Amino acid sequence: MTVELRHLRYFVAVAEHLSFTRAARQLHVAQQSLSQQIGALEGGLGVRLFDRDTRGTRLTDAGEAFLPEARAVLARAEAAVTVVRRAGRGEIGHLDLAFLASTANYMMPPVVRALRERFPGIELTTHNGQIDELVAGLRDGRFDAAFTRPPLVADLAIRTLATEPVCAVLPVGHPLADRAELHLADLADENWVLTPRESWPPWHEKYDRDFAAAGITPRVVQRASGVSNLLGLVAAGVGVTRLARSARSIRRTGVVFVPLAGDRAETVIAWLPAHDRPVRRNLLDVAADLAATSDLTRWG
Repeated sequence: MTVELRHLRYFVAVAEHLSFTRAARQLHVAQQSLSQQIGALEGGLGVRLFDRDTRGTRLTDAGEAFLPEARAVLARAEAAVTVVRRAGRGEIGHLDLAFLASTANYMMPPVVRALRERFPGIELTTHNGQIDELVAGLRDGRFDAAFTRPPLVADLAIRTLATEPVCAVLPVGHPLADRAELHLADLADENWVLTPRESWPPWHEKYDRDFAAAGITPRVVQRASGVSNLLGLVAAGVGVTRLARSARSIRRTGVVFVPLAGDRAETVIAWLPAHDRPVRRNLLDVAADLAATSDLTRWG
């Protein structure tokens, strides 16, 4: 005989009430059926679990020994059901989150904090890197979601979380550093430092369109990977560059950020729709709530 959970529930009910009548009432089953199931359980185990006589129903020694074990199995089964239901709702599980290096300083703390507060059962692993690494990780399933900047690629879904001004980044003391606002055309005669074109071609294609619309061809004197390296080159007087305003959180000395008229940058959460997971759906909800209630590009 295979002992099933219903047999254990019936046994525990009778053991707790020491009455087949009351146990049957609690279980919403016929008393005759309950008696048959307990008889089948005893027959399968090869022991008597209850003594029944005119004085009532009592547990045998075997029944006394079996009761805590049956309760433990039922509790473990209930716990398993709770866990699987929570996992189905995305309340527990694991998320691998990636952050573009230039957004990690201001984006990672509020996102991680909010997710842990709302879903403490979700375990997080965070990564930060360059755009090509993030896109590759999303596509091959290493990352569940990435906080980055567009343009990306067609097979990734995105949701905009924040927009902010794009600024010309100038060295301290530059003749244009005290201006309240600039246009790209104002920087036509400047030396430029930019990231390598191969680092993420979609970004550079957008740069090319923006520079062409401003009627200038930037004189690029050096290329460097990473926002911190670009800022260091600007501070050293090698050239100027163009970055989202939140990059000020990375370097505060030696450079000046001047907004570029009409130029805005987006921060988005990106994911691969083909890899749908309940925990990621909850992350998207948390990120959307943060975007609606907070300035995610705020810097100290």
